[in-house]
Amino acid sequence: MASQGGELVRAAEVIAALSLATDLGIGVPLEHGLHSTLLAMRLGERLGVDQDTASQTYYACLLFYVGCTADAEVAADTFGDDDALTRHALPARFGSRPEMTTGILRALADPGSPAPVRALQMARGMPRAARELRGHVTAFCEVAQMLTDRLGLPASVQGLFAYLVERWDGKGLPGRARGEAIPLPVRIASVARDAAFQRMLGGPEHAARVVRRRAGGAFDPAVAVPLADAAPELLAAGADGPAWEETLDREPGPRLTLEGEAIERALGAMGDFADLASPYLAGHSAGVAELATAAARQCRLEPAELVTLRRGALVHDLGRVAVPVRIWQKAAPLTPDDWERVRLHAYHSERVLARSRFLAALGPVAGFHHERLDGSGYHRGTAAAALTPPARLLAAADAYHAMTEPRPHRAPFPPGQAAEALAREAATGRLDPDAVAAVLEVAGQRVPRMGRPAGLTEREAEVVALLARGLQTKQVARRLGISVKTADHHIQNAYAKIGVSTRAAAALFAMEQGLTAWGELPIGRTRDRS
Repeated sequence: MASQGGELVRAAEVIAALSLATDLGIGVPLEHGLHSTLLAMRLGERLGVDQDTASQTYYACLLFYVGCTADAEVAADTFGDDDALTRHALPARFGSRPEMTTGILRALADPGSPAPVRALQMARGMPRAARELRGHVTAFCEVAQMLTDRLGLPASVQGLFAYLVERWDGKGLPGRARGEAIPLPVRIASVARDAAFQRMLGGPEHAARVVRRRAGGAFDPAVAVPLADAAPELLAAGADGPAWEETLDREPGPRLTLEGEAIERALGAMGDFADLASPYLAGHSAGVAELATAAARQCRLEPAELVTLRRGALVHDLGRVAVPVRIWQKAAPLTPDDWERVRLHAYHSERVLARSRFLAALGPVAGFHHERLDGSGYHRGTAAAALTPPARLLAAADAYHAMTEPRPHRAPFPPGQAAEALAREAATGRLDPDAVAAVLEVAGQRVPRMGRPAGLTEREAEVVALLARGLQTKQVARRLGISVKTADHHIQNAYAKIGVSTRAAAALFAMEQGLTAWGELPIGRTRDRS
């Protein structure tokens, strides 16, 4: 779908937001990637790099871990704790071979187990980890290259991601490059990323010692030593403050922009990044976006609302990466703690999007995809009156599409069974009947009769919605193509069912139940009913 005419979006806004999502994915504090990038920019200035190198370093550092969702389910199955790799392996990633081996061994063991059990876990797990490491690195790099292509970055940046796990001493993976054969932007980004991580663990002095010790091993000495020498200046600056605005300001020129289909491609890349977290989620975001967009056309949403809905659908599950992969892979019933983490994924989606002025406009759609009309959804528990037509359509499309996908605890629902389940959600007042009907219609499913609040018929619900918009009985009759007498009959029946006797009270009921959400013109399927 083409974006609105002439719209230009800074690529850095989308890329920096995706960097925030990678922070969630690897379990480090939010904005860690942004702070690492600012450090890389300061280091590049000290080294006197040219503008092209600075630009490549900027994007490579922001997206350093954009391949982190590749094969995530394998890592979750191999390592015990949810944060085992971040706590034990990541600090040693750029260390010596013994350091890295020790980090992997510690990540394999359950810290709550007795020492003999931990030793057995290490002995059993290490051969598998060693076998899978090379394949994981390959997947990590390939996924990063493919995603950066869709983010609108030039080929010179995409090519950098083949070198992310190479080392200055040639002992990296896949082991095809060493020394100056590794592009300088990668050498700078690697040092900056590790220095920022070590600073988080032990402060600037600790980070300087670690980086200096790794010079000549993982790191180019001509990059690592200058950082260690200037640690008080480079590592102390802005380590704890907000980094979003400064990161965008520090983007080297010429600044990249996205336009037209490039915007949709970039947002689609963000959605696919999240869906890679589990094979059960593959294609979910794109599928929901297609379904919701088709349903929105069926409902004749305004063009601007339709664009917002499609974009919000593409990124609605970005916060999934904050939830441990083992939960998405779990076949057994979720624990209360698991459920709390799942409920927060919509919150994380919204918070990542909120940093960008462009993406923030998608939050009221993307962040509400699990809200329900009766207030029983999450993460806010928002009820009908606050849920817009795009949010209602996304909720219905997401629910239907998820039902037709396999999950660890169940097989996919056949389309007919999913349609019946979705209709029940509408009948119980959780999903909007109009949104459900539109989704089922574009999905090629029979649209069953669905109840309205207080037992209102479809026509009575239309009448109440029009009354809430200020139309008088004659105007309602004219709008619906029925006689005044018939319109008045519907009004009196609706009043009796709702338990009110005035238009104002009926309007308040309509607002509470969300019957006004579709505007003055209700969705077309009921217009020919009397």
